[in-house]
Amino acid sequence: MAKQSTTFGLMLPPREIGVPAYRWLYSAVRAEILNGNLRPGAQLPATRDLADQYGLSRGTIVSAFDELKSEGYVEGSIGSGTYVSKVLPEELLQVTREGGSNKASRPKVRRRVSDYGRRVRLFSNLQVRPTRAFRPNLPALDLFPATLWAQTTARRLRRASTNLLLTCDPLGYGPLREAVANYLNVSRGVKCVPQQVAIVAGAQEALDLASRLFLNPGDKVCMENPGYPGAAMAFEAVGAKISAVGLDEEGMALREKSLRGARLIYITPGHQFPMGITMSLPRRLALLEWARKSGALIFEDDYDSEYRYTGRPVPAMQGLDRNGLVLFAGSFSKVLFPSLRLGYLVIPEDLVDYFAATLSVTTRHAPLLEQAVLCDFITEGHFGRHLRRMREIYAERLSVLLEGAREHLAGLLEIAGVEAGLQTAGLLCRGIDSRSAARAAAQRHVDTIPLSWYNRGKMGREGLQLGFAAVDTREIRRGVRELAIALKTITNADA
Repeated sequence: MAKQSTTFGLMLPPREIGVPAYRWLYSAVRAEILNGNLRPGAQLPATRDLADQYGLSRGTIVSAFDELKSEGYVEGSIGSGTYVSKVLPEELLQVTREGGSNKASRPKVRRRVSDYGRRVRLFSNLQVRPTRAFRPNLPALDLFPATLWAQTTARRLRRASTNLLLTCDPLGYGPLREAVANYLNVSRGVKCVPQQVAIVAGAQEALDLASRLFLNPGDKVCMENPGYPGAAMAFEAVGAKISAVGLDEEGMALREKSLRGARLIYITPGHQFPMGITMSLPRRLALLEWARKSGALIFEDDYDSEYRYTGRPVPAMQGLDRNGLVLFAGSFSKVLFPSLRLGYLVIPEDLVDYFAATLSVTTRHAPLLEQAVLCDFITEGHFGRHLRRMREIYAERLSVLLEGAREHLAGLLEIAGVEAGLQTAGLLCRGIDSRSAARAAAQRHVDTIPLSWYNRGKMGREGLQLGFAAVDTREIRRGVRELAIALKTITNADA
């Protein structure tokens, strides 16, 4: 184990009256080692620093350290520092913590948490593991220009002023809000000014903000079904009731019974998650008119519409809104890299102050340095070039997937036309169960997600979500062949 250097002060328990200083110091440091607070390899403060901190003579410190050293608790020499021994005496392994009790035997404390605390559930992050076919919801990280990002970061740091080390508006770094507004106006057909843009920690934070600002326990929220589970978890955490609305070939089906009384409508019209349907223009206009009459808000999640492969670019629903009905959210995590927790929320003008106030008492603002670097990455043209390059690569990978599906998956899995995004949905044939199919694929080292995971209630037809953006063409071809074998194995077993 490598030695861990530290210059932190050592916090020891108070010295009892009548206990000699040398004995107190020896016992206190030994107890810290036994309790695991000082780990093997940890560096102890210098004797001079400890003497100053506790008002003791340096000789007292040296004497205590010498005894600890003779018993094998610490090691080192003058000039090289003193460290907790990497191999502790055997009897240490038998010593329990204070009071002779262990953690498992301690009585459980009954905690009282809020209603929110009882409702909220863990929404797991992406797992760190090798990328293989057909891992969805992930960009091609191996093709991200990391060196260019590092150069942009270094350049920003070299010219950083004290302002960059201070803070910024709760809604975000002004130049980045302006750059995002320009990008959305030109590329997504959004109608906004920089003052309406909030920089948030991804679309998930935007969902959380909207939930807490506009929903009370018992309020009704309409969602597409199947739909994005992260949105449902945010709404349910504040006590909202979800009405799952089915899909047709034009997107969310606008049924009066399902929509009646809704305070908020959550949709992914540019590329429906997870089915990939693009909401038609008549359906968008009808939903906007319904929201105008009912007073409901629409949350438009534009989660990966930057990547479009067929047809004309579809402008955002927000651009059609003339009544301030739409909250428009997107994230840079899907187009750049997942650990970049930066996204944006375009807010109707009369609601901006509510979001600013909420951010000011929660996150305060997104990390300022990362905002400044992203701003440079956009304004210097790197973001646009990266999008164009990735769009070409992803289009090629999608083409290979569709070609392989026609050759190997005919009669097993039907992949509909894919217009945009990082993944697609395939519908299973012959009554194959999606969970069984996903398990069989995993046994052949192929990642898929059953569409039933995203559904509330019974699925009309089972299917699988397949990602193609994150894996190269060779891996896609292997994945198609292995998935075909897995599905044939299931159908043969059921025959």
